[in-house]
Amino acid sequence: MEKKDKPDPDFSSQFTVEPLTNANWSKFVRLFGNNGACGNCWCMYYRLSKADYLEGKTDGGNKAAMHRLVMERLPTGLLALVEDEPVAWCALAPREHFCKLEKSRVHKRIDDKAVWSIPCFFVAKKYRRAGISLELLKGVIGYAEENGIQFLEAYPTIPTTVSLPDSFLWIGLYKTFERAGFKIVDRTSKNRPMVRYDTSRNENPK
Repeated sequence: MEKKDKPDPDFSSQFTVEPLTNANWSKFVRLFGNNGACGNCWCMYYRLSKADYLEGKTDGGNKAAMHRLVMERLPTGLLALVEDEPVAWCALAPREHFCKLEKSRVHKRIDDKAVWSIPCFFVAKKYRRAGISLELLKGVIGYAEENGIQFLEAYPTIPTTVSLPDSFLWIGLYKTFERAGFKIVDRTSKNRPMVRYDTSRNENPK
């Protein structure tokens, strides 16, 4: 049963992130729930062709496809945990793993740098609007630094209204990325800029 109480305001002290593996697959399933996060997506929207994705929404195919990626030990994303409770997720993998990005006219590649993309988020209802996305991005940056990933890339939204329904926040808010230190590198889309974080700038000078 989902907890209805508010999260501890000091949840960040118990906050950790870890890559999705077969060992923590059950936590991912628990976080995504019966709806597969949203409409049986299972974070496969950007990874499959439109036809395969739509078919997978109705036959359990998207969940199975994600599990196959995990079993093959391919990078898929990071789970956020608070005291071992799964509270949030973000997709994270080399850009070429997301076929919809590679075919996008709006967010097409701007150079040949080896970037890892962050195309979407999912946050447990209890933790929404509590600052979890910023903590997760900080965790992504730390993970990238530890694993030799130089460029992180994302495609967040700049809202045109005062507030947005939660369902529109799955791509992330630009202001959150800005607070985490991401910089705009392309404005082909006025309201969905391409942003990047270069982890090499955090290296201490020798």
